[in-house]
Amino acid sequence: MNPVPLTEQRLKFAPVYALLAKAIEDHVFPGCSFGVLFKGDIVALDAVGHQTYDLASPASHPATVYDLASLTKVVATTSMAMLLHQRKHLHLDQRLVEILPEFQSGEGGAPNRAAVTLRHLLAHTSGLAGYARLFKTHSTPQGLFDACLHMPLEVAPGTRVEYSDIGFILLGRALELLANGRTLDEFCRTNVFEPLGMNSVCFKPPTEMKAAIPPTEDDTLFRRRIIQGEVQDENCSVLGGVSGHAGLFGNALDLLRFSQSILDAYADEPHTLFAPETVRLFANRTGEPPDSSRALGWDTPSQDSSSGSMFNPETIGHLGYAGTSLWIDLRAQCAIVLLTNRTWPSRDNQAIRQLRPVFHNSVRQLLLSLSDSA
Repeated sequence: MNPVPLTEQRLKFAPVYALLAKAIEDHVFPGCSFGVLFKGDIVALDAVGHQTYDLASPASHPATVYDLASLTKVVATTSMAMLLHQRKHLHLDQRLVEILPEFQSGEGGAPNRAAVTLRHLLAHTSGLAGYARLFKTHSTPQGLFDACLHMPLEVAPGTRVEYSDIGFILLGRALELLANGRTLDEFCRTNVFEPLGMNSVCFKPPTEMKAAIPPTEDDTLFRRRIIQGEVQDENCSVLGGVSGHAGLFGNALDLLRFSQSILDAYADEPHTLFAPETVRLFANRTGEPPDSSRALGWDTPSQDSSSGSMFNPETIGHLGYAGTSLWIDLRAQCAIVLLTNRTWPSRDNQAIRQLRPVFHNSVRQLLLSLSDSA
């Protein structure tokens, strides 16, 4: 990946810089880093704003590490599933109870619990609830995980899409067992992050990194302190900071490196981490139920999507609650990363919902003009 000089970036992407500066002025987020990959080149990689709305706080930088929140689901958990699948250690239609037998004894839906497969978990069609504040009643990793195991099914598997943290918590543990007990963080570090040179990406950042990570929230309800350099998600926090649904930290450049590996595989480039057939399998919409926009682990653009309206149908992506996003257009060979701490100082701020589609449309429009001028 060849970087375009920063002066040239700022000239070509001036409308994007103006949009992000206005977002900071409007308190959509205090700062951000962003990156754009196009046909093998890094055409934009920069940052604007600060860690907080206090201008004396550290400035945002292209290398700033953010809490990636639910980008964990694709960069870590889905990647692990993809690699285990192509190594024939994972079968998508394997039933969860074959890996986690305790799941069968959960509350309600007994006839259907045995039907839940790894495919259902990846596609968010397991029938499990999306979210529960389990951290309020469970203070240990085992206690919280057991609560996930025994969550009732709300509907029969495969009949409804319900974006589910609970499902990905269970999926993460199932993958660890399929990997012969290798933990999610250790497996991803040695099989994904290190091979791709993703040096900033990790779970549980070390103490010396924390001050350089933008804070995500002034937590007045659960931990009663400023959350900085530790995972914002409370359930993940109780689970020890490593989970299938959250916990990953990283910077924009490393997410572009990850995106390039996906694009290379899709384009049948040699010596890539993922096999082409694996990427195509996981990037295809499941079609169950028919109106689902979900692929396996990944989301795809839909009407009124945060991705905007200019991505091709062959696009995969994901959002993170703290204000992060990653979209990869497989056909156009581009990827767009936006990392923010929009939840600072309070998660009540939802203004990023309006900003995201405008941001992505602006970038895509500029990429079209770059393509036309080439």
